[in-house]
Amino acid sequence: MSKAEAHSAAPAHAGLAPACGLRHAAIIMDGNGRWAARRNLPRFVGHKQGVEAVRTTVRAARDMGLEALTLYAFSSENWKRPEDEVSDLMGLLRHFIRADVDEFIANNVRLKIIGNYRVLAPDLVEMIDDIVERTAHNSGTTLVIALNYGAQDELVRATRALAAAAARGEVNADAIEAAHIDAMLDTSDLPPLDLLIRTSGEQRLSNFLLWQAAYAELYFTDTLWPDFDGNSLAEAFQSYATRERRFGGR
Repeated sequence: MSKAEAHSAAPAHAGLAPACGLRHAAIIMDGNGRWAARRNLPRFVGHKQGVEAVRTTVRAARDMGLEALTLYAFSSENWKRPEDEVSDLMGLLRHFIRADVDEFIANNVRLKIIGNYRVLAPDLVEMIDDIVERTAHNSGTTLVIALNYGAQDELVRATRALAAAAARGEVNADAIEAAHIDAMLDTSDLPPLDLLIRTSGEQRLSNFLLWQAAYAELYFTDTLWPDFDGNSLAEAFQSYATRERRFGGR
């Protein structure tokens, strides 16, 4: 049995996302280092286990019928980390792409990247472009990986694009509305963000999807990212199902 076939059986929470009215969820994957420290292991082991949690969570999201799952993999601020840790993270990304591309294709998963990933190593950029192209026509869950992403940078880029369009006479500066900015964001082709999850007990957004999270429901869990799994995702979705979303209307 292939890896893809091994995960094709009907899951316990099949169809949970549409049943909750949930289309797009995002996760700040936090706690790899603390997971390793609690076990007296190198941080790299925590990151490696975190990749396994990504695989488990993506499969669960697909089985639950989620349209889009956005994962905060590497922020524009993560370059401040030690050089060897950054190198380890990029190596794990390479391995993830090589190991999982066939499963993405077999299970109709589309890969999308947000953030300025083109500043990464040329071989990694080539790998990313290849898998994005190979999965572009898949119509199942869209897996969005935020690489070298920062929400403030995204808003600056969107603002500059609108300013340039106004300078060319393509848009009236006085007529710019929220919808114009939304159309310039990296997420413009995705459903609106419904739920933002953060693991490890921290309760902040850390420059992630600041515009998109304006009316998203927030869910914080003490679970460290390497321990997050399909049941953890289902718990977050079930919490979402109990919320009353008013969007400021009442």
